[in-house]
Amino acid sequence: MGVKAGLAALGAALCVWGSAAAQDVTLVAREGGIVLNGTLQGYDGEFYRISTSYGMLTVEGESVICEGPACPDLVAPRAEIRITGASDIGAALLEPLFRAFAADRGLIYEPMPADTWAAVLLDPENRKELASISFQPLEPTLASAALAEGIADLKLSFQPEDGFGSHALAMDALAAIVAPDNPTPEISTIDLAKVLAGEVTNWAQIGGPDMPVVLHALDPGTDMQLALSARLGTPVATAVLHPDQTRLAEAVARDPWSIAIIGRANTGPARRIPLTDSCGFPLLPTPLAVKAEDYPLALPVLILTPKRRLPLLTRDFLDFLRSPAAQEVILAAGYIDRSATRLPMTADGLRLINAIQGAGEDVTLADLKRLVNLMDGADRLSLTFRFEDGSSTLDATSRDNLADLAQLIAAGQFRNERMVLAGFSDGSGAAPANLALSLERAARVAQELAAIAPDLAAEDLPTVDGFGEALPMACDETAIGRQLNRRVELWLMPHFPEPAPAVETP
Repeated sequence: MGVKAGLAALGAALCVWGSAAAQDVTLVAREGGIVLNGTLQGYDGEFYRISTSYGMLTVEGESVICEGPACPDLVAPRAEIRITGASDIGAALLEPLFRAFAADRGLIYEPMPADTWAAVLLDPENRKELASISFQPLEPTLASAALAEGIADLKLSFQPEDGFGSHALAMDALAAIVAPDNPTPEISTIDLAKVLAGEVTNWAQIGGPDMPVVLHALDPGTDMQLALSARLGTPVATAVLHPDQTRLAEAVARDPWSIAIIGRANTGPARRIPLTDSCGFPLLPTPLAVKAEDYPLALPVLILTPKRRLPLLTRDFLDFLRSPAAQEVILAAGYIDRSATRLPMTADGLRLINAIQGAGEDVTLADLKRLVNLMDGADRLSLTFRFEDGSSTLDATSRDNLADLAQLIAAGQFRNERMVLAGFSDGSGAAPANLALSLERAARVAQELAAIAPDLAAEDLPTVDGFGEALPMACDETAIGRQLNRRVELWLMPHFPEPAPAVETP
């Protein structure tokens, strides 16, 4: 089905998503002097949207008086929250998140009969319907078209897209799964990539028994499969295909010589097989490693928004997703929440071992001592920053992390602590250049933070430092490994300002 045909079918299936009829109104400025005549296109409780002789205008409701029989009540009208996109995410998260949102806002949540999932939110005093919510799973191209055309309001996705806003919802981690009785203890990222590319067809090629590898995968057009192909830089080889993650996991569990990639939250009866890299670095999908995207197959779970103003209640829901109540729902659903997690640097001795074993010839003992001295007594926060390939622009997840950091600082979460943005590079190139580059990246993050949070005092902002290639997360022999190593971490350490000198009284 083509995009136009698919959208036509979607529009027919979702006729409940239609818009209200436009009507003429007059908006008069409360301070006088300005009168706007036009056709009312919508009112979300905060802003009027009207078509005028000057074009389409958005006018703040508190600044004007609406005249005419078409003027709405000065309360937020019934909102439509139309969601599309990845079916696995929608099935797992939408219902519990909207239940929690309703409870948090003191509203009544009421499910509605529908082929997929639908619900309404009601005013508890008069049971007036405040919002209708619906979900229509669609393959990525159709979902993006629906969002662009105004047929949908939000899209669930694993990848950001040009032309849409992006809101980080949760994190997932792709994992390699095999049958419970498969004897393979672990698999390297290089061997896994060869399996997925069809270059390895027998387990004996990667140290296993002499049995054929049976590759299973999701349908090529699903969100997760597209995200995996983007991460690999190539489509997955011919495989036994499945429409969703549940059936994929069940099929792999039944086949002793099968292997597949699946989301961490959906491994089902299959066994997750640990990843390593070619240098022996263990790549574990711990919550901190996934949040920091130190795990190579970490995936952000995103809500994409159109470049148009959404209804008040929809924006309120997006704000709610950052709350502790929403994060608890995400955890309960098997995904990894986005709340900032901290870990004492001393609890991760493996990183120090890796630093010593993996350090290049140009990394000196003095470099390592400087690193260890700063790590001593410090905690690492899961907020980590990386850049788009070949760019000085922070990637989508890092931009969300930066907004979270600004919010945490403004709330006073790090009082009596010194914050350090610690930059790192991969091992490509000369050590002095890598050291300078790592410091430059840390400084760039600090500049971006100051730009989005201009009200923060200079003393509340992190300092910056750079360590070049002194603390690798993975082997530099692969593109994924180099990407993991190019990062800016956030470290916290106790800091108690000197007390003001006592003032002597005469």
